[in-house]
Amino acid sequence: MLPPRTGLFGAAAILLATLGAPAYAQQPADAGSGEPGLSLECRVPGAQLYTAAKLGSVKAALTENRPIKILAIGGSAAPGASASYPAKLEAALELALPKVDIVIDHRGLPGEIASGAAERVRTMVAEAEPDLVVWQVGTHDAIARVDADAFAGALGEAVAWIRSHGIDVVLVDPLYTASMAADADYNRIVEAVRTVATQQQVPLVRRYEALRYLSRRTDKGEGHMLGRQFRLNDLGLRCMAEHVALTIATSLMRTDVPTEPKANPSTPPLTELQRAPG
Repeated sequence: MLPPRTGLFGAAAILLATLGAPAYAQQPADAGSGEPGLSLECRVPGAQLYTAAKLGSVKAALTENRPIKILAIGGSAAPGASASYPAKLEAALELALPKVDIVIDHRGLPGEIASGAAERVRTMVAEAEPDLVVWQVGTHDAIARVDADAFAGALGEAVAWIRSHGIDVVLVDPLYTASMAADADYNRIVEAVRTVATQQQVPLVRRYEALRYLSRRTDKGEGHMLGRQFRLNDLGLRCMAEHVALTIATSLMRTDVPTEPKANPSTPPLTELQRAPG
């Protein structure tokens, strides 16, 4: 059970329909103990936790007073050792967005790399019809030594396709572990996720930096958050769920109500020529 929290989560619920802010902005550095909306074990300064961006489809769902449909993909959304993650994410989001129904469809596969998920994403989106895709990506690509440029190309193309159908995306970058901190290939994948998030103007949960911060905050190191084989333990999964929820709530505070209708994901987006009058 998640501990009760107020702070930013409560403020998000009040301010969702009223605040205006830049579409994409890095959070200011915070030398304090971290975002007050998070439980004590998961607190990370905003600058090391997320980058916010607009979430027009989710904001539309809130405005229309209908459930928010989320498709969760990536290793922690897979059945098995991480089975509790979707429930933790749902609980964290319902705390961040009181009185909003959250529907989570989790379709991750253990060990799946970005190109594999990108091939499945069209089918998953057509079946789930989500307002938002939360995609944990990069850890297994880095372990598998996928070329960083090829990884960025596959991820960027998939994110662009999802967004072209009026569906929001939140990216979650790779896990942090001290054993890979100095690995150049691993760090290139982490940087590639950040680059794609910036280019595609989608929110980014900076999981790598958040876990590094949390592992250095205690004598227990990363062991109190990370289990074996690059898997988060129960506390790690709870913190990630809270970090994703905070990133979504913060991004919604920066989002105006969209006017564009949502496209049918079963049909390809119109080309510029098709959009032209006549």
